[in-house]
Formats: sequence, C-alpha cells, structure tokens
Amino acid sequence: MTIKPGQLAPRLEQDTLALGKTVHCHIRLMNDSRWPWIILIPRLEIVTEFHELTAESRSALISQATVTGSFLQRELDSKSINTAMLGNVVTQLHCHVISRTEGDPCWPAPVWGFGEAVPWPDNTLPGFAKKLLSELNL
Repeated sequence: MTIKPGQLAPRLEQDTLALGKTVHCHIRLMNDSRWPWIILIPRLEIVTEFHELTAESRSALISQATVTGSFLQRELDSKSINTAMLGNVVTQLHCHVISRTEGDPCWPAPVWGFGEAVPWPDNTLPGFAKKLLSELNL
C-alpha cells in the first residue's frame, strides 16, 4: 500500500485517536489508557527514517516532541518521558512521547508489546490531551 503525504499508515490510524494536526505533524493519542502516550507523525513527507526528513520537517518534529514531553512531565508529574522513533512494525516515521511513572503496569520495562491495550473509555479524550492541543497552539 502506498501512503501519500497527509495520510496515515493503517496501523497508526487503527491504534490511535486523532487530537489534531500542525502544519508538519499529525498529533495522535495511543488508544491505550495504561499510559499517556502521544504519537507525532510527519504530514508533509512520507519517510521511514528520521534522517530522510527535510531540515524544516525534522526541526518541527523535534520541537513538537519537546513541547509534548515537557507538557506531559509538568501536567502529569511523570517520573520519565520516553521519546522514541521505532519503525519495526509500522514503517511510516512516527515519534512516540510516553509519560511513565513508577508503578505503571510495566515500570520500568518498555511499554511495547506489554499486555493488551486498554482503550480510553468510549474513545473519549482525556483532559490532558485537550490541554496539550493548546500547548501546541492548536
């Protein structure tokens, strides 16, 4: 399947809830209430690797990941913010920004592949997600 600029890989579409978008990124919430988990996906270019982005898109992604991580840590009193770009399952470049706290379901191990996702109730957006949009000026 060919993904065009502005589109999402089917797995990203299926596993996440839309929060909004900036000029450069889709802002999505992983539909797993065990962790506050934001995913940023470049919109203007479809690439698999971070180094393949243009300088402008790369800078925007880093900036938005920084704002998101800072917001999650401040808003949720996170012990750690896990920021990662993995392309082993979904090849479309995307950046995970995950709030972690001691005592979360698999602390301190990585969240990937741990148990079954617990969807947000009725797919409703949690309050922190709505606040993040204003932090990103959306």
